[in-house]
Amino acid sequence: MDVTTAVRSRRMCRRFDPERPVPDELLTEMLDLAVRAPSAGHTQGWEWVLLTGARDRGRFWGATTVGGEPDRWLRGVRAAPALVLALSDKDAYLDRYAEPDKGWSDRSEDDWPVPYWDTDVAMASMILLLAAQERGVSQLFFGVPAGAHGPVRAAFGIPERLRIVGVIALGYPDPKTANPRSPSLRRGRRRLADVLHRGGFHGA
Repeated sequence: MDVTTAVRSRRMCRRFDPERPVPDELLTEMLDLAVRAPSAGHTQGWEWVLLTGARDRGRFWGATTVGGEPDRWLRGVRAAPALVLALSDKDAYLDRYAEPDKGWSDRSEDDWPVPYWDTDVAMASMILLLAAQERGVSQLFFGVPAGAHGPVRAAFGIPERLRIVGVIALGYPDPKTANPRSPSLRRGRRRLADVLHRGGFHGA
């Protein structure tokens, strides 16, 4: 599958088959591609937590959900046989850009109007999604609720220096239930002509 086909065919999956795991060698292969993403200063300030065991995945869902009956979204996504926590390391970038070839010796966050530590992890995550699509593995990128970052950090011993940017669920579609289309898709896709400004914004 070429990149164009992978991009155009990729869809988020919200109903996973709990009986069909993703082979470990395939997960390793996809993550090895993800870490070839570009990064500011070649800092590569990402780290990953891979959860494939039922107990580990259960700890994640226990840390991110409250009691009560799970809703339809949670029932479908909780069945994913693999979860990848995508983490960013801000200090790695502040340290890297204080090195002689960059020279921002004060390590000030004011030098970073955009937090490239999160941007780079997002780019690596996109590569992971496309690598999965190429291999016929379904994916979903989702965020950890604000109040659950602490519990997830504690559950897996994630150091304070790392931020949880998002989670990628990986697996195969549930053959018994159709993957629902997100209601947000009713908004339609913005046309390139509406978002591309050749030579700048005109008539503003």
